[in-house]
Amino acid sequence: MQDATHTSRFEELTSGTQDAINVGALFRTLWHGKFVLIFATVVTLTLGGVYAYIVATPLYSATAVIMLNSRQEQVVDLSSVVSSIGSDTTSINTEVEVLQSRLLLGKVVDELDLMADPEFNSALREPSRIAKIKLFARRVLMLSGGMPEAPDLERQHANTINALLQKLTIRNIPQTLVFEIMATTTNPRKSAKIADTMVDLYIVSQLETKFEATQQATEWMTDRVTTLQTALETAEERVATFRANTSLINQETLSGLEVQIKETRDRIASMQESLSSTRVRLERLRGVEGASVEDRAQVADDQQLNQLLSRIDQPNITDAFDRRFNQVLIQTEADLTRLERQRASLQSSLAVLEDQAKDQGADLITLQQLNREAEASRILYEYFLTRLKETSAQEGVQQADSRIISPAVVPGGASSPRKALILAASMLFGLIAGTAFLLIREMRNNSFRSVTEMERETGYPVIGQVPIIPSSRRQDTMTYLKSKPTSAAAEAIRNLRTSIMLSKIDTPPKIIMVCSSLPGEGKTTTSLALAMNFASMGRKTLLIEGDIRRQAISKYITGVSDKGIMPILTGETDLASVITHSDLIGADVLAGGRKVTNAADVFSSERFARLLLDLREQYDFIIIDTPPVLIVPDARIICQHVDATVFAVKWNSTESEQVHAALKEFESAGRPVNGLVLNQINPRSANRYGYSYGYSYGSYNSGYYTN
Repeated sequence: MQDATHTSRFEELTSGTQDAINVGALFRTLWHGKFVLIFATVVTLTLGGVYAYIVATPLYSATAVIMLNSRQEQVVDLSSVVSSIGSDTTSINTEVEVLQSRLLLGKVVDELDLMADPEFNSALREPSRIAKIKLFARRVLMLSGGMPEAPDLERQHANTINALLQKLTIRNIPQTLVFEIMATTTNPRKSAKIADTMVDLYIVSQLETKFEATQQATEWMTDRVTTLQTALETAEERVATFRANTSLINQETLSGLEVQIKETRDRIASMQESLSSTRVRLERLRGVEGASVEDRAQVADDQQLNQLLSRIDQPNITDAFDRRFNQVLIQTEADLTRLERQRASLQSSLAVLEDQAKDQGADLITLQQLNREAEASRILYEYFLTRLKETSAQEGVQQADSRIISPAVVPGGASSPRKALILAASMLFGLIAGTAFLLIREMRNNSFRSVTEMERETGYPVIGQVPIIPSSRRQDTMTYLKSKPTSAAAEAIRNLRTSIMLSKIDTPPKIIMVCSSLPGEGKTTTSLALAMNFASMGRKTLLIEGDIRRQAISKYITGVSDKGIMPILTGETDLASVITHSDLIGADVLAGGRKVTNAADVFSSERFARLLLDLREQYDFIIIDTPPVLIVPDARIICQHVDATVFAVKWNSTESEQVHAALKEFESAGRPVNGLVLNQINPRSANRYGYSYGYSYGSYNSGYYTN
């Protein structure tokens, strides 16, 4: 049922054409929650303003621009030693990575001493609460014998580089060789200084790389030639040593072993076939051991058995046939064993040959590898020797592969935070969040707000709609109704009384029970108000407190007897001594008396049924206030003795599944309720929700109600 109510809420918001939103219902929902929207917007706008103007630190961005020189004139061609930068996409992406490399950034950190700047070195900032707790823990460990952690300068340097990288934006302008290096810090001059230093060090790094390459090439090649010469001598010595320490290794010997291995494998394969056929023959012989002589002779395929089979009718031939068959079986088993041994021997020989071939092959591979290494060392040595002679005659004349187009300019204003954007986004987020909250709340609301909705969901008629009675205390509720007989609440009670009387025109109900699904839905107030209304008609009316466990009537009216209904049912006293007349409501009151835990047993007794019969003769109307249906079974028992059952439902509060569950309880007892009362209606909220009622609470009450 809850899902059904949720569905109705959704259908209300999306009613109309297919996939269209009911703008009116949506607007009413939002208008009803306008204060929520305003609150959410104000909160998010305030938070955004606090962040933009107080919390967020102003940041300043400065940009330096450089261009790559892909074509350079060189006095001496050193492309074989140092290559220039190309103009393809790969080269451009490579330079972007170089610009944001940790090596270059580390140089910037050292050049500008950024490790001494708290903006980049977090170790210099005021420690947070968590950091303070960790520091305290370290001190405790130090006092307990642990060693304090020494400052890690390398880690601080690495963290400073990370911070610098986060404050840099390096990008290539599409379809050009131009790069923009943007630095963003809390100081405009610092941002410009970092961007210019990045460009300067990048160009210097290019020059240093080329000069060092040309100057160090000869030295490096000299060292390399010496190293290669030593490596060549070592390799040749290893070849000679290996040849001296191993037996003669050649390809012919290895090929002979491979031939033997192949032959042995072929013999094993052939023997495997013999084994398979012998094993099959043995299985077949064993399978016909108890068969006829013809079957055994056929399976054995033995010449002697066939001869015995031809003389099987002669004396003692059968025994001879059996002995021969057993000999054939035993011989077959012996053949199988012999073949398995031969196969095992051949496999062992194969393993020995394979091991020999493996060893010989490994030695041959090792020798070949040593020869190749020696040959490679010789080739490499000769190559570098030639390059050394060529490079020693060259002297590079180098220039950087990039140049500055535009140095960084000190920014005149902060680049962030973008206050206007933050405020606009905060306001929009507040509106969206508030709207989402209102819509979700509306969808999840499965209570009742209108007569039509409640009648559709329950299938029972709504015979009354009672607004909230404007009283701060329960004692003032009845006083209000009595002092303002033309108020909207009083008129609602009259309408309810009329509906009850008209529910059975031929036999108007005399005993009326008021109940609800849960406490707090206004059933007791409704019971008292009905009793007052019937009494105001000059009818002799009795109000019975059926909710013995709570006994709430005494909280509305004073002077009620404390003996109640229990002494009557037990025979301790008579009816006249316990019934109290209330001048406030103008009716007699039979209170609950002392509390009992077995109230259901009391109402199930024959004495209670006889009591109602006696009271029916003495009073025109009897109103019974019963406990909630879903809490205790008392109401289901009392309803067997009444003429009408009025079920109170609190407006915009009682959940649909609770109402359905309570109504099913009455249906299972065979006494369905006569009508529902939508109780404690808030007129202002009802109008904001877009619901209207038969007596209305808006502008239509002018001239009719006196509140």
